[in-house]
Amino acid sequence: MTVADARSQTTGLGLNLEVDNRYYSSDVAPGHILTQSPAPGTVVRREWRVRVAESLGPQKVEVPDTVGVDERMAALKLRRVGLAVGATAPLPWDAANEGAVLAQDPPPHAQGIAGPSIDLLVAAPPAESPDGYVMPDFTGIPIVAAQAALARVGLKGPPPVFVDVHIPDIGGANTPPRPPVAPGSIVAQQPPAGARVDQNTSVKFTVAK
Repeated sequence: MTVADARSQTTGLGLNLEVDNRYYSSDVAPGHILTQSPAPGTVVRREWRVRVAESLGPQKVEVPDTVGVDERMAALKLRRVGLAVGATAPLPWDAANEGAVLAQDPPPHAQGIAGPSIDLLVAAPPAESPDGYVMPDFTGIPIVAAQAALARVGLKGPPPVFVDVHIPDIGGANTPPRPPVAPGSIVAQQPPAGARVDQNTSVKFTVAK
């Protein structure tokens, strides 16, 4: 149904319709409902809240690059293309101006994103002690650089695990060669990128030999 039709029907039944999420979808037309809770057929009392997710249709906007931009300017940049700021996490970082965006998720120019909000990792003063951080994506980064970045905020973990990595084929006439994984670079991490971490989190890395 469209949200308008669903609202009319739920109002007639004495129920309250709430749109609590909006997502991009290539299968469901804009303004139509993607999911609902409670499920169809559930018996509920009058005045019950029916929560739905609305389709925004296919993603038509390109995700802007906000890295290096002040947090307020980043928010304006996102709003201009119809996107919103999602979760914002501080990270003490003396190599950037306070309030500058250090990373974003989804990344710039991403396609096929689920929702119209972008999470930001923002530089905070070194003296500030937030109660948690957003775990960066260290894949492909040299282990020494990742360990130094974690040490700056007081995070640590066990020694990295070194593993052999597959050497890709050189490619064919129509297949470009894939670059090999550089020795000493991170191939896996735990917690994953985007997870919330704090001073009690043990960060584990798997590194290419």
